[in-house]
Amino acid sequence: MDVAAVAATAPDAPLEKTTIRRRDTGPADVLIEIEYAGICHSDIHHVRGEWGQTTYPVAPGHEIIGIVREIGSEVTRHAVGDRVGVGCLVGACHECASCQAGQEQECERGSVATYGSPLPEGDPEGPVTNGGYSTHIVVEEPMVVSVPDGLDPAAAAPLLCAGITMFSPLRQWNVGPGSKVAVIGMGGLGHVGVKLAVAMGAEVTVLSQTTSKRDDSLRYGAVEHYATAGDEGKATLRELRGTFDVILNTVSASLPLDRFLATLKPRGALVNIGIPTEPMSVRAGSVAAGRRILTGSMIGGIPETQEMLDFCAEHGITADIELISADKINEAYDRVVSSDVRYRFVIDAKTF
Repeated sequence: MDVAAVAATAPDAPLEKTTIRRRDTGPADVLIEIEYAGICHSDIHHVRGEWGQTTYPVAPGHEIIGIVREIGSEVTRHAVGDRVGVGCLVGACHECASCQAGQEQECERGSVATYGSPLPEGDPEGPVTNGGYSTHIVVEEPMVVSVPDGLDPAAAAPLLCAGITMFSPLRQWNVGPGSKVAVIGMGGLGHVGVKLAVAMGAEVTVLSQTTSKRDDSLRYGAVEHYATAGDEGKATLRELRGTFDVILNTVSASLPLDRFLATLKPRGALVNIGIPTEPMSVRAGSVAAGRRILTGSMIGGIPETQEMLDFCAEHGITADIELISADKINEAYDRVVSSDVRYRFVIDAKTF
């Protein structure tokens, strides 16, 4: 099936409208008519070749909400007419220890990314997988999640990446009532992380370069928002020493990690979620003292993604979005890079 899409053809070229091929719906597949596709900063890194070799053409997008239009004979969890979601993965082996544990993102045989993953030579869908910047997608049923009633489908689209990216480390580090959590960066990831941590019962503090988004932080339930830049920021971090149980770092730029590690309680964890292109630097003493933990997290498995969506529906959590048409994607990319969005762009798939 040929479907309308928007794809990148080169790292320095604007994305363009095109058509892509989708495979026929197989016995274990779900055909989804896409309603909304979120724009993630990862999309921009990938299509601009900033994370290594990118195969072109490629249609990005891994924050997908849509309606099931056809199912294979072996599909049991989804029915025609259901609203469903697809995140960063569209395939895994489902047999290894990681998959059996519900951690498909760590599939030992290699998970299949929603876009950019190599396909076998001669595959009718192309050299690589194509993502959600299109009108339809065919996905194997185990990688498809249900979107609960009550969630605004457009505002829920970013939850398929930003939501699980923040939810998973909060669960991993047992955040709940009484926990003190800091979120570094108040952007697309950070604002969702604040909402989630507050809903879990944590006391949340935002650490940002400036106080320009302080009102938003407090509106989402944070108890405080501190600026960390300059000499005043250094003094603030000194005053916060030994405060936090968990810090979620959403910033994809180099930071003075030693100063932030010092704001952790003993045995607290600083979780890197943003991925800078340059190596990170930290003094060994910053983690040895108090057995503080410097770790990372990347998305989450399919069962946890479903848990996250159910949690968001229960607590009324979605992303703050700006809904755009497909002809605004290139402009939106430039605005994301310049941090000119509060807080995520979502594309209306009817405009592809």
